[in-house]
Amino acid sequence: QVQLVESGGGLVQAGGSLRLSCAASGNIATISTMGWYRRAPGKQRELVAEMTGRGTTNYDDSVKGRFTISRDNAKNTVFLQMNSLKLEDTAVYYCNAHVYSFGVGYNDYWGQGTQVTVSS
Repeated sequence: QVQLVESGGGLVQAGGSLRLSCAASGNIATISTMGWYRRAPGKQRELVAEMTGRGTTNYDDSVKGRFTISRDNAKNTVFLQMNSLKLEDTAVYYCNAHVYSFGVGYNDYWGQGTQVTVSS
C-alpha cells in the first residue's frame, strides 16, 4: 500500500502565497508522474499541475506563471508553490501519484486533500 500525506494548506489573502507539500510512503519502487488537482465548491476536480519523473511539467492555463510544481525524487515528495493567489484558487487541493509498487504494478494514489482558502 502507498500513502500520500499533504500539508501546507490554509487561509491567505488574495495576492499572497502558499506552498503545498505531499510525501509518498509505503511500497514504492518508482513514481512516474506526481501532480496536484483541486476541487472548488460546486465544480469537478481538475488538474492544476503535474510533473513526470524526468521533470516534464504540465500546468492548467489558469495557474501558469503563478504556480510552480517541483519534486524531490529522493524523498518521494512533490511541492506546489502558489504565488499571486486569487479568490478563484479557493479549493481542496489533492496530491496524486502514479506509483509502481513491488508485486503490484502501477496504480494511482490520492492524498486526503488540503483546503486552500483565498480571501479578499
